[in-house]
Amino acid sequence: MKKTIAILTILLFTTSGVTFAQNGNFKFGHINFNTLVSLMSETDSARVKLQAYQNDLQETLTGMQNEYQSKYNTYQQKVNTWTPAVKDTKEKEIQDIVQRIQEFEQNANNEYQQMQNFYMDPIVSKAREAVKKVAKDGGFTYVFDTSSGVLIYLNEVVSVDLLPLTKKELGIPAEKVAPTQIPAKSGASTQSAN
Repeated sequence: MKKTIAILTILLFTTSGVTFAQNGNFKFGHINFNTLVSLMSETDSARVKLQAYQNDLQETLTGMQNEYQSKYNTYQQKVNTWTPAVKDTKEKEIQDIVQRIQEFEQNANNEYQQMQNFYMDPIVSKAREAVKKVAKDGGFTYVFDTSSGVLIYLNEVVSVDLLPLTKKELGIPAEKVAPTQIPAKSGASTQSAN
């Protein structure tokens, strides 16, 4: 009996939902959220700060790599002239530098990710709130994020692109477009996950 009531309830909601949708009471919208965030002036500022931070990390890493290369070259040139005690000491120095480089790379990646979150989280929140406001003000029932890659089909006749309205809400000039290419990061050690 409970299963029958549950099935009838589902059919009732499904049927009324279809009727509701056919009457045009649902309003669908979509937005490329990543594009919106990339257009925000705060994102431009965050990119500059993150690039400066990344450059500092890269400069430190380069210094460590140069130190390693110098000690390694000296080791290669003089290894046959050193006593076993000196040779062992020099090998330990090289191993220590390699370990410090590996630890620095790991810490640098973590620090860079934390800095990226520190700068980008408030921007993403601001963009999300703007989309919510535009959707609410426009009477939208659903808004889909086309940047997530989950949307299989989009009928642009029925769905409204909220990007222009949200750009206006955030004060982004209508003619501003998303960067077509993000500058490549120097060095693999400070790459972040996007």
